[in-house]
Amino acid sequence: MSGRVLRKVIDDERAGRYEGHSVQVVPHVMLAIQDFIEQAGEGFDIHIIEIGGTVGDVESLSFIEAVREFSLRVGRENCLYVHVVYLPYLGASKETKTKPAQNAVRELRGFGIVPDILVARSETTANPGVKHKLSMFCGVDDDAIVLLPNAPTIYQVPVTLEDTGIAKVISRKLGLPQHKANMAEWRAMVAEALAPHKNQVNVAVVAKYLDNQDTYMSVFEALRAASWAHKVDTHIDWVDAEELGTLTSGQVTKRLSAYDGIVVPGGFGNRGVEGKIKAAAYALDHKVPYLGLCLGMQVAVIAAARRAGLKEANSTEFVRTKYPVITTMDGQDGKEHTGGTMRLGNYACTLKPGSLSAKLYGSMQIVERHRHRYECNNAYRDQYESWGIIPVGTSPDGLLVEMVEAIDHPFFIASQFHPEFKSRPNRAHPMFSGFVVALQKARK
Repeated sequence: MSGRVLRKVIDDERAGRYEGHSVQVVPHVMLAIQDFIEQAGEGFDIHIIEIGGTVGDVESLSFIEAVREFSLRVGRENCLYVHVVYLPYLGASKETKTKPAQNAVRELRGFGIVPDILVARSETTANPGVKHKLSMFCGVDDDAIVLLPNAPTIYQVPVTLEDTGIAKVISRKLGLPQHKANMAEWRAMVAEALAPHKNQVNVAVVAKYLDNQDTYMSVFEALRAASWAHKVDTHIDWVDAEELGTLTSGQVTKRLSAYDGIVVPGGFGNRGVEGKIKAAAYALDHKVPYLGLCLGMQVAVIAAARRAGLKEANSTEFVRTKYPVITTMDGQDGKEHTGGTMRLGNYACTLKPGSLSAKLYGSMQIVERHRHRYECNNAYRDQYESWGIIPVGTSPDGLLVEMVEAIDHPFFIASQFHPEFKSRPNRAHPMFSGFVVALQKARK
């Protein structure tokens, strides 16, 4: 975001749009940030802007100043500031300390922003009287302070917020009509998420970015949403793709045999790729449910090619190979390390009639989100069936393979796109939903 803003200011200066005036952080960078905010909110009644980090961070100072000025641009009555603060709990004295929150509000006020609403995060439920204390020392109305202790699931937070009545405060401050939200469906989903289930399945996510769960958060949440929809508990284990790549076929079988299904998510670079290929090959050999996402589809194609005899099959992203079954699109040679060659965002896909994918979606025309560069090499496409796979999804012009399925397999679906991006906690994605059903059948 910062880079885009600065580039726009510099480009505008180079194009003479400032008519020779000295270009400065104030007002030009501030106005550019506000322009981006205003453009992003066009066509909507409410536009929510989040400034991450901590008040006083060097990276966020320009954005804090920009949103302060923005209230003057749109009118203070059309702008509402919500400040999220932290309440530490001291076990020794059994008290919730408000001083860090007070200091954070004081510093924010020093930048010219007076918060209208205070959201106080804490590890445990705050002591009685904390709300009044925060109101007194932070200058925020008592009913405009929300206490948010840790919840067993993040999806419970909207329910907690609704129950506090903060929506009424927001509506009142922005001059909006009062409206009671219908939370019945959401509450039912939260209850399902928290309820223990009789049926349980075990899933191996073969991945290489193991140091931070946030890397695959969308994948995990999509799996959980599908599990809740089918009233099943899904136990997710991370399997180190690098380690898996060093194992023999027999060792891979032993390592993965404990799982009802395998997910191979996206990624870039050759680290851990051999392990992912072995995981896909294992799923093909043993008819284990497999869900491949982006790179997960590419390694599935490579695995199928190798099983059919093309032992050196690979992607040109990783090595120069005699059988480049995965490669860049036409015209991209030599541009592999430039962001402009990536396929990003929504693209249409046409599904093969009668395929499992078409049955799951209930349609032959879908739109899914992409984030990748390399594609299936069409030079090998007529060999897919002899490899045991079929291209069941292509771009509308038929030039790009978007999905593959394995022949004579209970569930082996892989996509070039990222279906997890369109999953919702109360609306499971068809691919993940079908995968969970297949896991239950495999369990039986």
